[in-house]
Amino acid sequence: MSRKKLVRFKENELNPNVVQAGKAIFEEIKGNWNEKQFKNPNPLVVELACGRGEFTVGLARVFPNQNFIGVDIKGSRIWKGSSTATAEGIENVAFLRTQIQQLDQFFSEEEISELWITFPDPFPRDGDEKRRLTSPKFLDMYKSLVKRDGIIHFKTDNTGLFDYSLELVQSREDIEILGFTHDFYQSEWKDDHFGIQTRYEKMFSEKGEKIKYLKFHFRN
Repeated sequence: MSRKKLVRFKENELNPNVVQAGKAIFEEIKGNWNEKQFKNPNPLVVELACGRGEFTVGLARVFPNQNFIGVDIKGSRIWKGSSTATAEGIENVAFLRTQIQQLDQFFSEEEISELWITFPDPFPRDGDEKRRLTSPKFLDMYKSLVKRDGIIHFKTDNTGLFDYSLELVQSREDIEILGFTHDFYQSEWKDDHFGIQTRYEKMFSEKGEKIKYLKFHFRN
């Protein structure tokens, strides 16, 4: 392991906006994010596969009366968002270092007010379908954790993953689609995200890739 990573991991251990194994709060956080982490009753907005946290931190800047949690397993990536939020004094941001498959171990039923799935690994092989963050297994987990009126947002550059996800969501009677587009920056929703982009979104857009977007919620 490089010295740079070791330094970053040590900072993650010390930074209170990182929730990870080895910290007491890691075992206590489920159902207690407002009380133990943020010390306020504001809504919880979660970004999955947050990477360096550009989107999580960006949203937190725009919405100071909401709490934002970026989830990723890569500690060196989380460090970037964590250190940015710390340097700017942004207190409505936290990062959870865990596998997304274990999300239900850290959130109680309907604890999440809004969910973002931003540019996840497409896992294009048929044998990897269960690993896609929009597969039936994950959708069922989100249904339990997200409030019934809570919106789930999905953004990707990958056409195959988007078409798979859209077809799956359209087939479920317990889901209501609120909108979708195959070209986000030419759509009616382009200004809803306040120009906040992840590193991957910028990279894909610069290459001429069209960004796909879907938003939906589970029916009551």
